[in-house]
Amino acid sequence: MAWPQTSYNEPNKRQESGHIKPFIYKPPSTPLDILHKDDDLILVNKPSGLLSVPGKAKEHHDCLEHRLRAEYPEILLIHRLDHPTSGVMIFARNAQAQRHLGKQFEKRQTSKTYIARVWGNVEGDSGHINLPLISDWPNRPKQMVCFERGKSSQTNWEVLKREEKTTRLTLYPKTGRSHQLRVHCLALGHPILGDSFYAHDEALQASPRLQLHAQSLKFRHPSGGEWTEIISPCPF
Repeated sequence: MAWPQTSYNEPNKRQESGHIKPFIYKPPSTPLDILHKDDDLILVNKPSGLLSVPGKAKEHHDCLEHRLRAEYPEILLIHRLDHPTSGVMIFARNAQAQRHLGKQFEKRQTSKTYIARVWGNVEGDSGHINLPLISDWPNRPKQMVCFERGKSSQTNWEVLKREEKTTRLTLYPKTGRSHQLRVHCLALGHPILGDSFYAHDEALQASPRLQLHAQSLKFRHPSGGEWTEIISPCPF
């Protein structure tokens, strides 16, 4: 399928102000949701509001990695999801599996699918976003589009459903930059609902959580190389 290129919109006034809400960490107390496990790996459904890995502050030590390690002390980190993003995360159970999976992520050999609800009516049925990203240093951890110094960042998208004030999208990231999907949706002119970093007030108030979910992850199994896909149904 040929993905049409998508034009870039300038950041809205909320983003130009650099305003960021203070981070108040209230991790959910939901039990672990194991999607798949075998001798080499474990895939877990991360809930929105839980850190993937511990933060620097003592009160930010509760995270998916720590909770999982309490039951599976051998686990090794492969990748991360943003704190407000839910969905599929994979952990290795031995060093060989970690190396194998790590190379797949590094060489972009995995396939990821996300579901997002964004503000407004998105024009067209599909598109390709190719906008380089870099840290917005004075406002970190926010990211921004920068054609001079940004790293290549690419996302394909398709419309799933149009609603009265919002659009449900399927997102296919081709790269894995920090906040990539959130900034790319903002650049489309359609921020993700509930995004405390990038959404304007109406989009922010439209949902109590970031409506971004890592629905599926497809990869080659470290033992044998068979293609494996794990799916977590979208909760919103």
